[in-house]
Amino acid sequence: MGAKRYGNPDTDLPQDFEVQREQYYLELNQPLDAETFVNKLKQEMTEALAFLNTSIPNDPLVNILPRDNGWISVTPFQAQDEPRNIHKLKQEVAKRWPMTSLLDILKETDLRVNFTDQFHTAASRQQLNGPTLQRRLLLSLFGLGTNMGLKRVCAGITDETYPNLLYVKRQFLHREHLRNAIAEVVNATLKVRMENLWGEATTACASDSKKFGAWDQNLMTEWHSRYGGRGVMIYWHVEKKSLCVYSQLKTCSSSEVSSMLTGLLRHNTDLKLEKNYVDTHGQSELGFAFCHLLGFQLMPRFKRIGAQKLSLPEAGTKGDYSNLKLILSKAIDWEQVTQQYDQAIKYATALRLGTAEAEDIFRRFGKTEIQHPTHKALLEIGKAVKTIFLCRYLSSEALRIEINEGLNVVERWNGANDFIYFGRGGEFATNKRENQELSALALHLLQVSMIYINTLMIQNVLKEPQWMKRMQIEDLRALSPLIWNHVTPYGWFNLDLTKRIALDMA
Repeated sequence: MGAKRYGNPDTDLPQDFEVQREQYYLELNQPLDAETFVNKLKQEMTEALAFLNTSIPNDPLVNILPRDNGWISVTPFQAQDEPRNIHKLKQEVAKRWPMTSLLDILKETDLRVNFTDQFHTAASRQQLNGPTLQRRLLLSLFGLGTNMGLKRVCAGITDETYPNLLYVKRQFLHREHLRNAIAEVVNATLKVRMENLWGEATTACASDSKKFGAWDQNLMTEWHSRYGGRGVMIYWHVEKKSLCVYSQLKTCSSSEVSSMLTGLLRHNTDLKLEKNYVDTHGQSELGFAFCHLLGFQLMPRFKRIGAQKLSLPEAGTKGDYSNLKLILSKAIDWEQVTQQYDQAIKYATALRLGTAEAEDIFRRFGKTEIQHPTHKALLEIGKAVKTIFLCRYLSSEALRIEINEGLNVVERWNGANDFIYFGRGGEFATNKRENQELSALALHLLQVSMIYINTLMIQNVLKEPQWMKRMQIEDLRALSPLIWNHVTPYGWFNLDLTKRIALDMA
């Protein structure tokens, strides 16, 4: 789990901040002057509240009810049906590439992308190389990513043994190597995409977690209060066209907000992320504050939207927003923000540079009996940014649909987990954290490889004029490479009635 969390928190902050202050502010694209920052944020709040106050009386989809000291009612939008041509396209892919082996998908991805070049050994001598190493790496990754295990993978492969694969796993498979391999496949997918089909490169992703069962004699496994049962969580960042850019193995009690920030900052791919869609558990006022300081837009879908409140930009301005008075709360403490602005930038810089981990900062701020002054300031910034977002969210059904579509993508991604990670009941069958991380990252690699090959398959079909003519705007909107009806993760089965198991005859 790491002992860094128990160290001196001041050492996590950039030690050269006083010398490099102007450069660090510039890299965050934030003003050096606290007053300029405050005035800009205050102005955005005022404009957002004024717009919502004007628009809400004419909006039949959003109402503010007098019950429960002010309750926001938002009419749900209708679910959109899958376009007919998308179903036909899936059938055509399954017809042309029936029951494609997941192992073949992994192999084909490597032959095109060469992601196995990212795996190296720390040993001074390397006897394995070339096709033999490549073969054993692919088999090991497949065994870990499907949770079949290395022994079961060897069962149907001639000239390969469990000790061979175990050696490759111990010598070559490391967390950073797997992250680099995943980034290679993600970047390759972005490069091969045809813009007329998939649109321009997205700047948005959705993030969410999924619980996996796990052995409980280790420090990672915990009881999950919402889902029940013991296990671990994998937190995914998935862009709008179903490409997962980052994954993290987490405990069930760890902060989803800190995981969201970590993925945005550490994904190491060619994507330039600006927006992040999350559910209720992926947002907080602290999360809003850090996202704003780091240049990201946090865009949550609130489970209890009715209970949300809007902060005031200044005391005594409640009368300016007569249509919102039931859901208005206290004014932002701008003096606290001004006093602690420099420290807030220092913490944001520490996150950007990686000298501090988001989860450690969130834990330290959350567990002190006396609230840290910088924590107070960040919460005030978060309240202001959250108010601006809520005003835009309530004013625009298009924005609500956009967020919902993004989160639907990550939920479908979680469905693919069960399809690929089928071995041993989908449970992490190890008590070692490093092995749990290897399995989670191997699963991630298998899924992005499937997305890469599916992208090529779909493009192969749609390159044909008769197929492209069928595609309407709604078809292209719903186009997704996250399909697996043409894939088999189980391998092939041979039944030879002439061969018998060596037993005494009855």
